[in-house]
Amino acid sequence: MADGTGGRNVARKLIASHLVSGETTPGTEIGIRVDQTLTQDATGTMVMLELEALDLDRVRTDVSVQYVDHNLLQADERNMADHIFLRSAARRYGLWYSKPGNGVSHPTHMQRFGVPGATMVGSDSHTCAAGSLGMLAIGVGGLEVAMAMAGEPLHVTMPEIWGVRLTGEPPPWVSAKDVILEMLRRHGVRGGVNRIIEYHGPGLASLTAMDRHVIANMGAELGATTTVFPSDERVLEFLRAEGREDDFTEIAADPGASYDVTEEIDLSGLEPLIARPGSPGDVVPVRDVAGEEVHQVVVGSSANPGLRDFASVAAIVRGRQVHPRVSLDVNPTSRQILVDLTRMGATADLVQAPPPRAAARPGPRVRADPLAEPRQLRDPAPRVRRRGRLRPCRAGGRAARGEHPGRFEGRSRDRCPQRHQGRDLPGAAPPVRPPAGPGRRRWPDPPPPRTPGPVTAAGCAPLSTCAPRGRSRVPRRRPRCSRTRVSAACAARPRPRRGRRPRPRAGSARSGGPGTGPR
Repeated sequence: MADGTGGRNVARKLIASHLVSGETTPGTEIGIRVDQTLTQDATGTMVMLELEALDLDRVRTDVSVQYVDHNLLQADERNMADHIFLRSAARRYGLWYSKPGNGVSHPTHMQRFGVPGATMVGSDSHTCAAGSLGMLAIGVGGLEVAMAMAGEPLHVTMPEIWGVRLTGEPPPWVSAKDVILEMLRRHGVRGGVNRIIEYHGPGLASLTAMDRHVIANMGAELGATTTVFPSDERVLEFLRAEGREDDFTEIAADPGASYDVTEEIDLSGLEPLIARPGSPGDVVPVRDVAGEEVHQVVVGSSANPGLRDFASVAAIVRGRQVHPRVSLDVNPTSRQILVDLTRMGATADLVQAPPPRAAARPGPRVRADPLAEPRQLRDPAPRVRRRGRLRPCRAGGRAARGEHPGRFEGRSRDRCPQRHQGRDLPGAAPPVRPPAGPGRRRWPDPPPPRTPGPVTAAGCAPLSTCAPRGRSRVPRRRPRCSRTRVSAACAARPRPRRGRRPRPRAGSARSGGPGTGPR
């Protein structure tokens, strides 16, 4: 189907301006010159190793950026080693290096390096988000990115151009996310395979550059090769706000441009939509799932990168508390977004919204902030040695808070000098001892500590002041029989030596010697 005759659309203009080999006929192979590359830490290590194998001296693209935004949790030394390797490789081959905390790669690249009319490949499936500025951005494998850095063209099969005409203006509470969800509701997760989606029409005037980023980003969920928007006044406003007005180039479809596939969406007829868990293609209206229990709400990442997305949530939770069963996680997409939220006072609203049980954590988890503290354990406490292994000292744990009174008596009491000196934490339940009585041995008082040290925040003295390694000093009662009192017969019974059975006497039935047999 065609939407007109004669003119060229934006996608064909971008491909024609960078075409190295082939013809722009759907289904044939073409070669495209690449201007920019994007890699992230989860896939960038392999790209850098491939650059080393290619014996490349310096990258030959206009801009190549290495982002660190995926593996930020330092669970062990491996992530740290990857980051050091990526930083050294970026210096060696001439890449820009975005250290942990600068932000998620796609919105950060859009803010700092996006140029209308350029081509880009990235080792991430959501590289297509850069199409919001009028770029031809395609997510590919690490080897293709390494070859592009070496100056080689990208060889792909020429896809179909899918023109989506937008009309009208979105009603209240309808956002750009509902536009792409409507596409997923209509076509599913494979509706865009071997297609470039190009949005056009008068409805684009109501979508900002960051709104278009949301739509272009989730074009990957449709299976599309990439998504393209024209470079118009809204793109110019975005670049002017970023201080990069000189990078603007107007790119628009010719009048009467033709498309291989056409579709139309009336923005005024949309309603809030939601994708149910399991598949992004399982899209239903929000009213159909109203009343269902929600356990987790995540705001941010590259799918909702705009300042308005965070400000709307902050306005909703201002002065309120999130339900105790709901986890609210906020992930600012870049350091710039986090600074803007703080200046407008929205950060305080988001931090104060989580329920009291989450107060032990550093508020909402901020992935883009390198200074954010890692998720803490439920019962932080110093660790002491016991039988050659490290075990947490229970003085600052649940027993100290009174949740399980007496649960750890006889184990932590003789190990923690805080309990030895009788300085339990406020609200702690007193230790429970077995009552003395007939047949029971009295529990001796625990020995005093070697050198009492200062009390730490966890309610226990430093590790060096705790009891030395060895077995517990509390004696354990080991009765010789199942009865409460030890009978005289049990007490007089000889106990065999440990490790060896008693040797039978000569001439007995068990020895097998003389006298064995029936009497």
